[in-house]
Amino acid sequence: MKFSVSSSELLKKLQMAGGVIGSNPVLPILEDFLFSISNNQLKIAATDLETSITTEMEVMADKDGAVAIPAKILLDTLKALPQQPITFNVNEENNSVEITSAYGKYRLAGESSQDFPKIPEPETVDTVTVAAPTLMQIIAKTIFATSNDELRLAMTGVYFQVNFGSLTCVATDAHKLVKYTFQNIASDISTSFIIPKKALNLLKSALSDGGEVQLAFNKSNAFFSFGETKLVGRLVDARYPDYNAVIPADNPNTLTVSRQDLLSSLKRIAIYANKTTNQVVLNITDGKLTISAQDLDFSNEAVEQLVCQYEGEPLIIGFNAKFLIEMLNVLESDEVKLELSSPTRAGILLPNEEIEGEQILMLVMPVMLSN
Repeated sequence: MKFSVSSSELLKKLQMAGGVIGSNPVLPILEDFLFSISNNQLKIAATDLETSITTEMEVMADKDGAVAIPAKILLDTLKALPQQPITFNVNEENNSVEITSAYGKYRLAGESSQDFPKIPEPETVDTVTVAAPTLMQIIAKTIFATSNDELRLAMTGVYFQVNFGSLTCVATDAHKLVKYTFQNIASDISTSFIIPKKALNLLKSALSDGGEVQLAFNKSNAFFSFGETKLVGRLVDARYPDYNAVIPADNPNTLTVSRQDLLSSLKRIAIYANKTTNQVVLNITDGKLTISAQDLDFSNEAVEQLVCQYEGEPLIIGFNAKFLIEMLNVLESDEVKLELSSPTRAGILLPNEEIEGEQILMLVMPVMLSN
């Protein structure tokens, strides 16, 4: 089997698919790309058995066939070549691959395509259609709040709740929580599932700014289809915690402040906070927000004041600066609202102006203050 292709076009496709390949795969074949050619269409597949990516491109081929090619050596070769047409010549008897460029020949040992794991196909699935920019927004605004704790399996992914025309996505690690709701989704079903973080990160880097994404799912997998690319992610098989139960309903104290001013101030103050707790203290009174931090071990201390609007009783509350910074970074409004009730209850962070058809709510647990 012999085929020709543009080196830069192939590299672009391989870099996207290569994100799925783990550093220590359980099987040696998982270090490979599967190349399958049918009617001058090259289909590239990569998998780690949990997440799989397939993508297609046009090539000039003399016949149909398939081979598994080691990913690292192929990627390294293409990165080192300037843009040019290259030819692959595959020996079907021993699966050796010879690549010919304008500079010379490179030979590498491939493996049989028969040994490559089968990529799951969407059978008996429900389907939802989401605009690609919407899905990118969802991933960017929720994924930072997922947990890395394998003992809390449900929290290691983003919870998708489809309710006919609306989609609610939730992420939490028990210290912070994001709930992001979109209206006007093309769907006539009501269901929920948890998509793991790795699949969403790969999806985010593969998506383009336009077009639509077909999201299909069954009991075990989610199937994302856009352009010539398909991504399959095994769903997290766990029950998601009741997130509504932890969102405090009655918050009589409301702080409104410039998002950028608060973000900049927290970044500066956090430098002086204790490196274990990252604790910053907000002392809020009418029209004035004082942010302070201290690290007694090193005698470091910092304090700043911001102008704000505040309705409620004077309040002193501690938060992890890192969590607040992450949240403020993904919000887009000029001003944010922080709804509070007491120093021991979670604070609710909201944009001051909602975008039509979207609602986002962020929750952050306080850090207890030592008196």
